[in-house]
Amino acid sequence: MKGNLLVIAIVFGVLSTSCISHKDTVYMQNMETALDTTQLLLEKQKPYRVQIHDILSIQVKSLDQANVQILNPVGEGNLNASSSERAYFDGFTVDLHGNIRIPTLGLMNVLGYTTEEIQAMIEEKLLEEQFKETANIFVTVKLAGLKYTATGEVGGPGTRVLFQERVNIFEALANVGDVTDYADLYDVLIIRQYPQGQKIHHLDLTDAKVMQSPYYYIQPNDMIYVKPLKQKALGTGSTLMANLSSIATVLSLVTTSILLFTRL
Repeated sequence: MKGNLLVIAIVFGVLSTSCISHKDTVYMQNMETALDTTQLLLEKQKPYRVQIHDILSIQVKSLDQANVQILNPVGEGNLNASSSERAYFDGFTVDLHGNIRIPTLGLMNVLGYTTEEIQAMIEEKLLEEQFKETANIFVTVKLAGLKYTATGEVGGPGTRVLFQERVNIFEALANVGDVTDYADLYDVLIIRQYPQGQKIHHLDLTDAKVMQSPYYYIQPNDMIYVKPLKQKALGTGSTLMANLSSIATVLSLVTTSILLFTRL
């Protein structure tokens, strides 16, 4: 009788820790009640402002392209280099003082400016110092890839560089193998760089209202940390079958122990 009670207690204990529920693994569960977020995103999503260590891709075009060749990247000199490697060598890195050094133009401070503002600054300086309006100068300034790091309960932790203007949190996670079965979707951390230091922001990926968050779109140099659920620390299975397998193993051990003791 005591042996049966012990077995029941063990089974109850394992089941009480439970497997990970379906609700804990589903993104944006209340889509039917979520508001149209398009306008809210446009209002909350502020343009990115350049920080130190960012790499800018700058291209200048004119009617006579030979006159602006020195301002443009070397090009496909190393065909074996990746896009990110070429961006590193051909791009303009923002130094610790917020400056970039452009051929014939010299140092230009770009810290805290948007890429559109930097475009206008370069165009204005070129027209003032080197070209006339008739040259039809056209300047393009972009970030040389959006670099971020994802760690914790993700399929492939590490740093990624995506060549897109905007990347949301779901796209960022998808590019590191998505989250694992033990990921805590209720509190995903975004560690963001600011001129005054780092700040931590929280996202609940189970709520469709996450699309209204100003942190829904990641920024260059963001770190994404996905915390584990408590089930991982407890060592329970992520599915019912995994838990049943654990229970079967425990019951086998208990039964064997009871039989041995009763024979003594």
